Amino acid sequence: MRRIDRYIVSSVASSMLLVMAIVISLDFLFAFIGEMDELKSNYQVVDALVFIMITLPRRIYDYLPLGAFMGSLVGLGAMAKNSELVVIRAAGISTGRIILSAMKPAIAVVFIGLILGEFIAPYTEKIAQSQKAVKQGAESNIVSQKGLWHREGSVFMHFNAVEPNGVLHGVSLHFYDDSKQLERSRFAKRAIFQREKWLLEGVTETSFLNEKTKVTYFPVIEWNTELSPSVLSVLMVKPDNLSISGLYTYAEYLVEQDLNAAEYMMSFWKKVLQPVSTGVLVLVAISFVFGPLRSVTMGFRVFSGVVVGLLFKYMQDLLGPSSLVFGFNPIYATLIPVVICLLVGLWLLKRAR
Repeated sequence: MRRIDRYIVSSVASSMLLVMAIVISLDFLFAFIGEMDELKSNYQVVDALVFIMITLPRRIYDYLPLGAFMGSLVGLGAMAKNSELVVIRAAGISTGRIILSAMKPAIAVVFIGLILGEFIAPYTEKIAQSQKAVKQGAESNIVSQKGLWHREGSVFMHFNAVEPNGVLHGVSLHFYDDSKQLERSRFAKRAIFQREKWLLEGVTETSFLNEKTKVTYFPVIEWNTELSPSVLSVLMVKPDNLSISGLYTYAEYLVEQDLNAAEYMMSFWKKVLQPVSTGVLVLVAISFVFGPLRSVTMGFRVFSGVVVGLLFKYMQDLLGPSSLVFGFNPIYATLIPVVICLLVGLWLLKRAR
């Protein structure tokens, strides 16, 4: 019995590894081609390769659910094609036991995803994005397309690059009065966090008074803000690439500033429920092998898996923005596709028995 368990686990796990290797290789190639359009200033081909390598943990994390789903479909599908599943069931092994054995690699994938998504991928993503922005000229007095806007009270801020160690590049601050008129603007080449306070370096301040402008230069000036390095470290990273704790911390900060945190809460629930999503997708793959895809060719099985995986992803991608537009709780945008897949998988397994 243990030998059969090990055989099922090894078949499914090896298929998952194969699928992940193929998918990551294709993603690496397409990402490199995409980075060629980003080359400018000191950011060149070697830097693009380094950027892709540093962001590899995030790319692996993104494709883990698909890898688990396709790997289960391919691994169990190969066993079904060779009539191995029929022999195993004829030997008295129940379908539930086979499902449990096939789920073990998925559980390992879930743990790997939690470690990557919470500790490794967000940190490497911050390093990669900040290095890329700095090499592309983040200290220039130009609002970077890759930077980020933020508001704190009546002050609108833009950061060209944020380093994980609490160093900002290309800081633009715009101060507005109660009547929403621009009072003054500041641009600093750098901002550093020392002794629990921010210092702006190389500051050019432009004041707008009585239809006249006044430009003043400060080598160093103190900057009073509620933003901390821990909060700022999440700004240069897309919500989907942040850790669960980082998403929650920044969402709480946005709520305190009376700003909309729906996008970050949507990503928060998506990450919290990703282990459940992975398990449900694997269950669907198993149900397909025991059900409608039991005796089809491997090519059709792979094609079906790609279609189902894309439908699941597009459903989440469609419901996510819909929650922002129509104002329903973002958790439903993640739960609805999961529940639908779970019901389909259970229904197919019930029919297979």
